[in-house]
Amino acid sequence: MDKKITIPPSGLILLHKQPGMTSFDSLREVKRALGTGKAGHTGTLDKFAEGLLLVLTGRALKLSRWFTHCDKQYEGTVCFGTETDTLDPEGTVIANAPLPSRAAVESALALFRGAIEQAPPAYSAIHIDGERASSLARRGEIPEMRTRPVHIYRLELLSWAPPYARMYVHCSGGTYIRSLARDIALAAGSRAYLTALLRTHVAGFSLERVRQTMLPAPCSPLPITESVFEHLNIPCLDISPQDAAYVIQGKSLEKIFGTQLVYHGDAIALFSNGEFIAIIERINSQWKYGYVYARD
Repeated sequence: MDKKITIPPSGLILLHKQPGMTSFDSLREVKRALGTGKAGHTGTLDKFAEGLLLVLTGRALKLSRWFTHCDKQYEGTVCFGTETDTLDPEGTVIANAPLPSRAAVESALALFRGAIEQAPPAYSAIHIDGERASSLARRGEIPEMRTRPVHIYRLELLSWAPPYARMYVHCSGGTYIRSLARDIALAAGSRAYLTALLRTHVAGFSLERVRQTMLPAPCSPLPITESVFEHLNIPCLDISPQDAAYVIQGKSLEKIFGTQLVYHGDAIALFSNGEFIAIIERINSQWKYGYVYARD
């Protein structure tokens, strides 16, 4: 008797990661529930943090790079007057400073709106010479954390109850809220660490949706539909079944579409009769195959 081949379910899971679990712990639970190792998250949350974690499964896992650099929204609680080495509640206190006034904090916030340069935390997954910065830091070494550009679209003080301040942050992918808390405190003449963090949005995906729908089943993936790409701000193009067959066969995109592809973005999701076929991307002004979903 032939052994039955089980095809892992493909799609997107909107997961509410709980505080106290690492992103990898949460992912392990998803894999166990699905009965497959073919699942991956599209951006970690620190262990102490909670909120929206996007998980791709099966064939959809190869779409990860179009999810990874999305903008995100957070609500965080900053504790002023003390800084820890990890910039979170799990670290060791390394500095103390006077508490700032509310006016000083609000003045500091203005300095971090828009395009800024940010140094990631020493305790992070950033790789330095092939090794994670956090591994170097735990060995007592001081990793060189080079600054990199990030964008803060919105930054607001939600409440002020010294030493705690609740803040709302809408930022580009790659932004570390722990670093932002550290830098705001320094600009306000104090020190700080992030004591709580809630991720509420990733691109157009909302944690509120997870709370309202809870998904069809605890770990049932949502199918890759046009709505998924609309949430990523990637345009969708409906093509004929014949053109879909050509795409699956890997024929020249120029021969299929000619010069009809006039889009301002760098990626297009191709659908045919409601079925996701492929994602193509523009590289050096030319459209090329990104990933043919219907071929796998």
